[in-house]
Amino acid sequence: MGKLVVLKFGEGSFEQGFAVTLEIGEEQKRAATEITGKLPSFPEMPLYYSHWQSSYRQIGNRYRLHADKMQVTNVSMIQDCENASHILRARFNTWLRAEEFRPLREKWLERLSSTEEVRVILQTENSQLQLLPWHLWDLLERYPKAEIALSSPSYDRIQKPRTLNPLVNILAIVGNSKGIDTEADQALLQQCSNAKVSFLVEPQRKELTEHLWGKNWDILFFAGHSSSNKSGESGRIYLNKTDSLTISELKYALKKAIENGLQLAIFNSCDGLGLARELADLQIPQMIVMREPVPDQVAKEFLKYFLEGFASGEPLYQSVRQARERLQGLEDKFPCATWLPMICQNPAQIPPTWDELRSTKTEAPNLVLSTRQKLTRTLLSSLAITGFVCGLRLLGLLENPEIAAYDLMIRSRPAEGLDSRLLVITIDDDDLAIQRKNNEDLIGASISEKSLNKLLTKLNQYQPRAIGLDIYRDFKAKQPDLITRFQTTQNLIGVCKGSDATVNIPGNQPPPEIPTTNLGFSDFINDPDGVIRRHLLFMNQEATSLCPAPFAFSLKLASLYLRPLGIEPKFTSEGNLQLGKTIFPKLKSRTGSYQNIDANGGQILLNYRSPKQIAEQVKLTQFLSSPINPSAIKDKIVLIGVVAKGDSPDTWSTPYGVLLNEQMPGVLVQAQMISQILSAVQDGRPLLRVWSLWAEVAWIWGWSLIGRVLVWRKLSFPWLALAVIITSSVLYLVCFGLLISGVWVPFVPSALSLLVMVGLMSIFNSSTKLRVGSGE
Repeated sequence: MGKLVVLKFGEGSFEQGFAVTLEIGEEQKRAATEITGKLPSFPEMPLYYSHWQSSYRQIGNRYRLHADKMQVTNVSMIQDCENASHILRARFNTWLRAEEFRPLREKWLERLSSTEEVRVILQTENSQLQLLPWHLWDLLERYPKAEIALSSPSYDRIQKPRTLNPLVNILAIVGNSKGIDTEADQALLQQCSNAKVSFLVEPQRKELTEHLWGKNWDILFFAGHSSSNKSGESGRIYLNKTDSLTISELKYALKKAIENGLQLAIFNSCDGLGLARELADLQIPQMIVMREPVPDQVAKEFLKYFLEGFASGEPLYQSVRQARERLQGLEDKFPCATWLPMICQNPAQIPPTWDELRSTKTEAPNLVLSTRQKLTRTLLSSLAITGFVCGLRLLGLLENPEIAAYDLMIRSRPAEGLDSRLLVITIDDDDLAIQRKNNEDLIGASISEKSLNKLLTKLNQYQPRAIGLDIYRDFKAKQPDLITRFQTTQNLIGVCKGSDATVNIPGNQPPPEIPTTNLGFSDFINDPDGVIRRHLLFMNQEATSLCPAPFAFSLKLASLYLRPLGIEPKFTSEGNLQLGKTIFPKLKSRTGSYQNIDANGGQILLNYRSPKQIAEQVKLTQFLSSPINPSAIKDKIVLIGVVAKGDSPDTWSTPYGVLLNEQMPGVLVQAQMISQILSAVQDGRPLLRVWSLWAEVAWIWGWSLIGRVLVWRKLSFPWLALAVIITSSVLYLVCFGLLISGVWVPFVPSALSLLVMVGLMSIFNSSTKLRVGSGE
């Protein structure tokens, strides 16, 4: 749907300036944006126009001009006209770039795209404002699908509904044709498809009146001589060699024609603004007139180009703009030809297309569908909608809303309680402060060598099955006891970070004292929004990577825990990790809602266990200074990591929150990953998985069919809306239940196919009822 822009000029003058209101909105809807501004005084502007008008009219006489008369040999007259036009254009645009008018200009640029179809309506009573060449506004020229029309501030909607004719009914009045080739106009009108043209050639006044009263006309066309008075408030058409009429002298006949459905009046004749002003008082929907005297050849070419576009289905405004701009090819002989055609619009009316002017009604029996036809239509429409939605999905256009729905479901799941196989020793801001208070040297780490050695010594007394040090130590230890501890503690796993040349991440070296076999990489994979939803289990490190570990920190710790049970990691023929009987299928670049992810390495979806408490936690200072219950450590995985928020916090966005105070410390994300591996292998807790592509397509198609069933019930709009809300809620609950059981199925595409089917079929049924008087 296109945009409608209305420029309302309040009271004012070129000496005082004008108050201006800009309204922008969708077609057929109330304006969504309104802003007021001002155009400053510019008393010279009418003089610039008058100078151009004088030079233009010197080229020919006041009436519609014969081409031979227009092709003058005095080149200087044409040059004077072109010079005056350049000056007028420059001064006009300088005025429109005034500082007081800038907010309206900037709002226009902000709200309108240059690719949109835009109708611009200029509302003013000031005849001098209407005369200005608004089509030359540099802002308007940025929009190739925009055209401007003039309007009076006072208007009314035609209340009487139109009776559509089978063909477009055109009343073509050929007036006094002295010096004019009107036969060319008649030939062009007769070539229009789906049209019935009635010609009145140099009619008498009574004959014209009777025709206007006697039939439902869609278009009124006039070719011949016309003029406007000096003030531009009224106009006159010349019917024949002896008779002429003003619009007021045809008032009642024209008013009747408008009531009967007259939509468009085209005056392909000279100086038509006076005619337009009088016709506007009769609330005619649309008019096309000529600003100044028009050469015969220009008038013929404009009509030809306009009818080519409009009768072939182009919108009215687009047809006028294209026809007007094509006149530029004549401007070497007829200067400013592109200035002449103008639209005058009743803002309460929507310009119709050519097909909307006529009835395309078919016989009612053809619209009453059999059950077989209904089923066929349902099948085809549901397949088309499914194809459309799946196409959007494959292009990645639904990825963000699908991810948002996924996060909402993850947050809504009940927490699963603590994992008793894990213990997390945390280092918070208080622990850092206490170490500094005790004059312990942190040496760029979050735990001093003294405290770390004491911690590892105490832990080993209680025989944990694995110890994970989730702290970067890319420097050599100084204390001999700690060096020995690192080298001899077989169940201690250290971390390093892999490099990534594509994004210039150098990585981090591992602790030099820990054997390479006891290292795991700490790399997380976050989505474009920074949220961690995937779990990287293994990868091939780059040749220049500072981190030699091929397996994740979480996988190394889980493997240590499972080794006494006889479970060792191995790989299937497809390259998937296997622990015991549990296989961890790798993600592909297109997996579920993901449509173009980097699927290198062994990635799976991260099935979070809990938003906060994943395992029992104890602070470093408390652990070092308090007695320990041996059962809290024996045969468990002990993680050591930082949860401090003050010194370079190690926190990550998760589906549970992206704000800083909602993010999860890295050591707890590692705990989530370890718990996922152990729970899948030992407890049978489901890994998150997705259906195959065709299963998802069938699922989406099924919900489009459900949408069709809702429309089949022939519910009133409130009940249909309620049914759609309830059905969408059921869909969400089903998707939520499946996610709890470990299956991520498409919610957003399914809901979209449901809504599109309901919307399209409701529109189809409504239009069918209007045509045949009943439902399906």
